Amino acid sequence: MKNYSAFLKKEVLEYAKTYKLLIMLMVFAVFGITNPLIAKLLPEILGSLMTDGITMTLPEATAFDAWTQFFKNATQMGLIVMAILFSSVLSSELSKGTLINMLTKGLSRTAVILSKYTCMVLVWTISIALCFGLTYGYTVYLFPAGEITNLLFSTFCLWLFGVFLLAILLLCAVLTKSTHGCLLSTGAAVVVCMLVNIMPAAHRYNPISLTTDNLGLITNSIEVSSLYGTIFISCLLSLLFVVLSVLIFRKKQL
Repeated sequence: MKNYSAFLKKEVLEYAKTYKLLIMLMVFAVFGITNPLIAKLLPEILGSLMTDGITMTLPEATAFDAWTQFFKNATQMGLIVMAILFSSVLSSELSKGTLINMLTKGLSRTAVILSKYTCMVLVWTISIALCFGLTYGYTVYLFPAGEITNLLFSTFCLWLFGVFLLAILLLCAVLTKSTHGCLLSTGAAVVVCMLVNIMPAAHRYNPISLTTDNLGLITNSIEVSSLYGTIFISCLLSLLFVVLSVLIFRKKQL
């Protein structure tokens, strides 16, 4: 436990020094501010681009449009930025030899993996919470009459998929020990999930559904209970991937 807490503090400081924490916060803060603004201004921008003789009736922007932007940006660009920043979670220290030196001095390999995963989840949680808070504040200001159902649950599903993705990334980092290999393997795993999701029977148990059913949740076209199985499978797989990461790293030749 002592090794875990000490290495976790080291990881947090490392993320601050290498600007990874700052980049994550800046990216998600920009998303949080621009999500409602884009929803509000997009109809006006499209209207101004109409030429003479061409008319188009554009629907009035609502709070739903702002949250559509939130889930779109966080799911696509947000998760991609996170994966890129965290893809060197092991390779950078292994290449420099700093991690090997600490391990030879008695640092537990289990503490290394668990503290790295905890730090990544912590940064992801703070980032998505910041984005949600800014989007919520600006949406309430710009669309005071807008009411969205299942918003917190839908955001929780997005957060949980991020936790699941980080577990995959950690396992890939342990297996490949390289930044590019980790990133490619993680991307391949996501593609497999997307391909499996084509099968209707697998949709209810596929973790990727946590990011594809968000809009359905906030419009009440998808029942909350339909994702309970997906949440259970995602938690179980995340735990399994972290445990595998620990077991493989403990036996891996560095």
